[in-house]
Amino acid sequence: METYDYIIVGGGSSGCVLANRLVNAGKSVLLLEAGPRDNTPFIHIPATFVRVLGTKRTWMYRTEPEPGANGRVLTVPQGRTLGGGSSVNAMIYIRGQAQDYDTWRDLGCAGWGYDDVLPVFRRSEDNETFSDAFHGTGGPLKVSEPRYRHPISSAFVRAAQEIGLPHNADFNGAVQAGVGFYQTTTFGARRGSTAATYLKPVLGSKLLTVHVEAAAQGVVLENGAAVGIRYFRAGRMSEARAREEVVLCAGALATPKLLMLSGIGPGAELAGHGIPVTRHLPGVGENFQDHITASVYGVTDRPISLKGQDRGLRAVANGLQYLFTRSGLLTSNVVETGGFVDTSGQGRPDIQFHVTPALVGDATREAMAGHGVSINPCILRPASRGKVSLRGRGVDDPIIFVGNNLTEREDVDTLVRGVALARRILAAPSMRALGFRELAPGDGEKSDAELERHARSLAKTVYHPAGTCKMGTDDMAVVDNRLRVIGVPRLRIADASIMPTLVSGNTNAPCIMIAERCADFLLSRSSA
Repeated sequence: METYDYIIVGGGSSGCVLANRLVNAGKSVLLLEAGPRDNTPFIHIPATFVRVLGTKRTWMYRTEPEPGANGRVLTVPQGRTLGGGSSVNAMIYIRGQAQDYDTWRDLGCAGWGYDDVLPVFRRSEDNETFSDAFHGTGGPLKVSEPRYRHPISSAFVRAAQEIGLPHNADFNGAVQAGVGFYQTTTFGARRGSTAATYLKPVLGSKLLTVHVEAAAQGVVLENGAAVGIRYFRAGRMSEARAREEVVLCAGALATPKLLMLSGIGPGAELAGHGIPVTRHLPGVGENFQDHITASVYGVTDRPISLKGQDRGLRAVANGLQYLFTRSGLLTSNVVETGGFVDTSGQGRPDIQFHVTPALVGDATREAMAGHGVSINPCILRPASRGKVSLRGRGVDDPIIFVGNNLTEREDVDTLVRGVALARRILAAPSMRALGFRELAPGDGEKSDAELERHARSLAKTVYHPAGTCKMGTDDMAVVDNRLRVIGVPRLRIADASIMPTLVSGNTNAPCIMIAERCADFLLSRSSA
């Protein structure tokens, strides 16, 4: 039987970080990843990540019909390859707001306030521009400025200022509010996933074993404690043992499923599936949150968008430019610009913009005809809560994924304000100068009711699922403030599922921070 000091389930954003820190501390590690290696150029060339969505390197989770989205089923892609989400996302480097982490602390997560996590963010970072109280240099995670600025992206930044929004060169600094170009997790005009920045330096270590296309089947428990993992690989079932601990880093949709299949979760539900209950934890699968957006579309008669850039001679030209000069369109992360706006007057941004210089739908819809722009306002701190539960006791049975998005009035009102603001930006002089007119919701005055109908009809997620194994001290908490699964010794979780509340921005950087903290806890034996 294979035996290691630690077993990490999930070779994604968090798992690669944890593997690096443990191996460098002299620990033997087994890293299990359900998907294949990250050995496709579409991952590593920044602008081609959209080619990975819907392939064998992503899970394509589908919600139950959403009452808040006119009964539609929403799709949530998640990484299924080394690097996980950091290998398939838009590479945007955002940490969230200081208040997000102070909220975690105030909810009972001692040691997770902003002053506690900021040094961890700084330690992990190698920022090419900033080196100050908010930013670090010399860490594994490469953070860089855009190598390409699309004319539509630049026009958006100017247009937003024309309607009164301030410019912000650093969304992770003293103030989050404003608009501008995003910094990205890229280096040398290539994606800087955690597989490339954290895992690759330790791949040659004798202390590290990486199994890809290895599907975890369940946590092995003895006397209520985690001692290993059962997994399926290359046509056979195997079992690996951990001398010290097992850490789940499978993400907010897969981690609760694995816990429940292992007998850890809401007892009555597990018993209903014939699963012996090892530990009753009613919060497993509850508290689901995601960022929801609804696009405002602008169209232009000018051939200036990304439409057609991946076909014919244009694709050849873009490819050759990238291959020989590491410059041009393919160095773009596509979602180059955006920003954060307080639309409620409560004193902190409640809307984030992601802007794409093309007409794009959700993960399952083809790009629309014509040249245009998609301005996407998303709700930063949703009040709506969903749930993940088992459909059956089989590992291959899909989860019951109830998103419950836009079921709270507060979320709908916030999104409507975001859509209204996006329309104002689209109508500003710099966008008009490129020939843009509004396609949807459509030109002319619109009532809030009309904007709400638009939002519900086009609502989609920003692929930031979180919260399903939340950290805390209340009856619904799943992990404590050192990421230990409550009542299950030697088992921890280090991914977005532990977030008590969703951070105000993209979730990749926070997941890296969570994994860094988990490594600290594991390696501080006197206080673990």
